[in-house]
Amino acid sequence: MTAKPLLLSRPDHKTLGLAALGGALEIYDFIIFVFFALTLSQLFFPPQMPEWLRLLQSFGIFVTGYLARPLGGILMAHFADHLGRKRVFSLSILMMALPCLLIGVMPTYAEIGYVAPLVLLALRILQGAAVGGEVPSAWVFVAEHVPAERRGYALGFLQAGLTFGYLIGALTATALAQLFTPQEILDYAWRVPFLLGGVFGLIGVYLRRWLSETPVFLALRERREAVVEFSLRTVLREHRASLLPAVLLTCVLTSAVVVLVVITPTVMQQRFGMTASHTFALSSLGIVFLNIGCVLAGLLVDRIGAWRALLVYSLLLPVGVGLLYANLIGGWGWPGLAYALAGLGCGVVGVVPSVMVGLFPARIRVSGISFTYNVAYALWASTTPLLLIALMPWSPWVCVGYCAVMGGVGVLTVRLYSQKLGRFAPSHVR
Repeated sequence: MTAKPLLLSRPDHKTLGLAALGGALEIYDFIIFVFFALTLSQLFFPPQMPEWLRLLQSFGIFVTGYLARPLGGILMAHFADHLGRKRVFSLSILMMALPCLLIGVMPTYAEIGYVAPLVLLALRILQGAAVGGEVPSAWVFVAEHVPAERRGYALGFLQAGLTFGYLIGALTATALAQLFTPQEILDYAWRVPFLLGGVFGLIGVYLRRWLSETPVFLALRERREAVVEFSLRTVLREHRASLLPAVLLTCVLTSAVVVLVVITPTVMQQRFGMTASHTFALSSLGIVFLNIGCVLAGLLVDRIGAWRALLVYSLLLPVGVGLLYANLIGGWGWPGLAYALAGLGCGVVGVVPSVMVGLFPARIRVSGISFTYNVAYALWASTTPLLLIALMPWSPWVCVGYCAVMGGVGVLTVRLYSQKLGRFAPSHVR
């Protein structure tokens, strides 16, 4: 057991609040696209094209945002390790907000033809690059600001803020569906969420100007250790031992989000015949408890350490998802409670950042996290949903088995690496 954690100071709370708020708004800007994929497919592709092909191309543009994450993340992380965390932290939200705003005002296929989907694709690539820089920079920025004794809580709270962006997007889409008819949304109202996202993002840029550079980076700069060769080269040459566990933990984190937020709502409608409104209410409840679970997981990190907390939540992941699907399959009649428990069980999302920031030294920390996180997330998040949906007709327990396997990966990672790695606490300057 560690000593009782210290309380965060007022500046720490301000930093954490602004980072979480900005992260939520940036995730909203990125994810709002998927809620209007069907509408965008009708607006940005030829009307004579089959509907399934238009929708497929629209989702293809959305997935491109994921595939752009590694390149954007690597480049932005390099500058974060050279020029400072704050600059890149602010740049990432600006790169997300401006494309979102431009999507809200750009002409459609009916006005400029095939140029419209090409412009949309370019804007999504910019957004993908931005979100690739946001998450690793946010983890490091917060971890290097707060006392080491409160790092777990701070990163758990930050993760809750990031996942809250999904909820904001879902609530916005639902509100528009209630306020406007389908034809009104197709005519003009589809622009509203993107314009809101652009405005929210610019507000986030303004708020982040009040943040200060991290003490760790300032100390590095004074010691003249901040400027190194291309940071990723240093990561690949000197810290190869940290790459595999970082990739594995990213896959565990991604799996929890994919199952809880992406796959299960679709399965509840397709497999279990729930209405869209009921599904949305349950998935929103799940996201709320995922937020709570991230904070609780962070508190546990501060009590027992990041690696031990990772072990606990790797075991809880399949338990929570198992209870949810047992309720759905068995028709127990408590889907809300089951979804809430699943959200709490997915608290591994709030644990992984605390482990990741300890895998790399401060001078290349953003680059190390960004490379492993973005490459693994792009590959895992773009393939596993399709695989799970394809296997669902074979057995409704597929998601439970998948989470059991990923929980096992988390446990194995703890057993293999907890004694070897975790050398670089954010408060260390090496």
